[in-house]
Amino acid sequence: MQMNPLGRTGLTVSELCLGTMTFGTQTSEAEGHAQIDRALAAGINFIDTAEMYPVNPVRKETVGRTEEIIGAWNAANPARRADYVLATKHSGEGLQIVRDGAPISSATIPATIEGSLRRLQTDYIDLYQFHWPNRGSYMFRKNWTYDPSRQDRSATIANIEDCLEALQHQVDKGNIRHFGLSNESAWGAAQWLRLSEDRGWPRVASIQNEYSLLCRLYDTDLAELSANEDVGLLAFSPLGTGLLTGKYQGGAVPQGSRKSLSPELGGRETARVHGAVEAYLNIARKHGLDPVHMALAWCRSRPFMASAIFGATRMDQLDRVLASTDVALSDEVLADIDLAHRAHPMPY
Repeated sequence: MQMNPLGRTGLTVSELCLGTMTFGTQTSEAEGHAQIDRALAAGINFIDTAEMYPVNPVRKETVGRTEEIIGAWNAANPARRADYVLATKHSGEGLQIVRDGAPISSATIPATIEGSLRRLQTDYIDLYQFHWPNRGSYMFRKNWTYDPSRQDRSATIANIEDCLEALQHQVDKGNIRHFGLSNESAWGAAQWLRLSEDRGWPRVASIQNEYSLLCRLYDTDLAELSANEDVGLLAFSPLGTGLLTGKYQGGAVPQGSRKSLSPELGGRETARVHGAVEAYLNIARKHGLDPVHMALAWCRSRPFMASAIFGATRMDQLDRVLASTDVALSDEVLADIDLAHRAHPMPY
């Protein structure tokens, strides 16, 4: 398992990260604990969660359940907490089932962190992330219509300063160690970096955005920011919510799959997506590769990648993902992927 730097924190994280957003819905507590054991044994040292998890669906009565499942594992394995980097997230503005949709601010940060610490049964969070910006985001298929022209720049800057100062207090207390963003833009990330450096407050270590063969928004301005500012990408949905496995081709909807619970796959089910998926499946067939291994190996090869976050509802899926670390893509495979990307850009 390759280890990569987590920004300028001095921490290193495994090239694959265990995502946990199905723990508590599709994945039982016992299965979740088994997955943590298996992942750590395979060399993964990075686990990602969020206060709003689990998903599929997100419900008020289950908010925080995923953190509780991880917390139960921590309580049963107290000596192993130092074996891995634990990341969680503070929900952004507009999620009514959490704090009635209140924006992230110094008023919400302390109690939200304390709640996560309590559920996770840990004294500290290694990487504390803001799940999405208060001002909105290009992510979640909003890139087609997102309009920043009515933003209040002064209010955004004031909120960043307010949040960074609150985060510094949490660092001083030992509740969190480092800070990351999620579903963020290049301009937004640049402001967080600038203001943190000006004031000596927590510096952005990472950006957790969607990234896969099907979703390559990060390749432009954010890739440049990563290279110049040592802010790595934590890629979520590197398998395109399962699309890149091929299991949904031909209209198939496997029982218990994400598509069986969310038919639109969060806006990813479009007229163009299955043609794009087929192009990548054909490349995998041509070169004798497992499409899951190809998709993950490609993500891991990107120069700005800190870690690719995967989710597995079953242990056999986890084992399949873990085997991908033995795969390196040839120049011929990469060339074919580039051609497919040009033919099928942003299919959703």
